[in-house]
Amino acid sequence: MSNQISMFQVAEVQVSYRPNFKPSERPRITGSKDSFNIFLNQWDHSKLEYVEQFKIMLLNRANRVIGVMDVSTGGMAGTLADPKVIFAAALKCSSSGIILAHNHPSGNLKPSQADINLTRKLKDGGALLDIAILDHLIITAEGYFSFADEGLL
Repeated sequence: MSNQISMFQVAEVQVSYRPNFKPSERPRITGSKDSFNIFLNQWDHSKLEYVEQFKIMLLNRANRVIGVMDVSTGGMAGTLADPKVIFAAALKCSSSGIILAHNHPSGNLKPSQADINLTRKLKDGGALLDIAILDHLIITAEGYFSFADEGLL
């Protein structure tokens, strides 16, 4: 009998979101330069030219920043950005938009085919959830590349 009871024991799941700032106090994103400046401010500069990292910026309907989240840290040649982790965070804080960002330690601003494929995959996933992928930035120590500015979104 105790075996049957243990089969039905499940963990309680809670979803909560506690913003620290009023929406009017959050920065508003009006273009890729705004996004770049916020991401760069949040980046660990000792890792910018050392290992690849992937971050997301979560936005409300008025394009005000809800927060920036570290998604993954990899090696010099890449990192894994799990769509489930990205969309779980977006859903948890009721985000309406996401801006993606990752760095290229090599300093190369050109997106790889893997970067392009991931962006498309996340854009398609976001469309199902009514969460827009607004941009994807590739960041280096010397500047950035915006998928939106270059017409790749």
